[in-house]
Amino acid sequence: MSHYRFPGEDALRRKWHTPENTLKSVGLRPGMVFMDIGCGYGFFTIPAAEQVGENGRVYAVDADAEAVEAVKRKAAEKGLRNIVVKAAEAEETIFCDACADMVFFSIVLHDFRDPAKVLSNAKRMIKPYGKLVNLDWKKKQMPYGPPLHIRFSVEHAQALIEQAGFRVESVREAGSNFYLVTAKP
Repeated sequence: MSHYRFPGEDALRRKWHTPENTLKSVGLRPGMVFMDIGCGYGFFTIPAAEQVGENGRVYAVDADAEAVEAVKRKAAEKGLRNIVVKAAEAEETIFCDACADMVFFSIVLHDFRDPAKVLSNAKRMIKPYGKLVNLDWKKKQMPYGPPLHIRFSVEHAQALIEQAGFRVESVREAGSNFYLVTAKP
């Protein structure tokens, strides 16, 4: 999906986030339907599949076919059968209508060709009582992550989410370099 994602990034990302804790903190529970949009190598996809359990389902999409194949391998190695993963552009992907309990974006919203279209697709896929979660880089200079000029400020991300028809519930820091926006349809 993005130019700064790479196969060994999981170990580096774990210094910033523990995906299991992040997912629990946003309310992911067994039996839920979770969508990981711009899933990369599955940093959140695999832990989400473990958390939703066999009665839940995870849908994941990324434009990087190599990353998608890696997610499939990881899922197979862990015996996870509750993941549907697809190599495609998020702008062109709708897994279902009103089936998702949670639509999740992890440090990718700024990478999409058309973020408004991706958020519109999320609105279509999310249940009326579902939750949208956007975890992203703060718009500040740092020695890693995407270039500053493509990062979305909290305000810009919030505006895009609201323009797509969501109501922002909360905005909070997620460590010193990230923010987390949660919204409802």
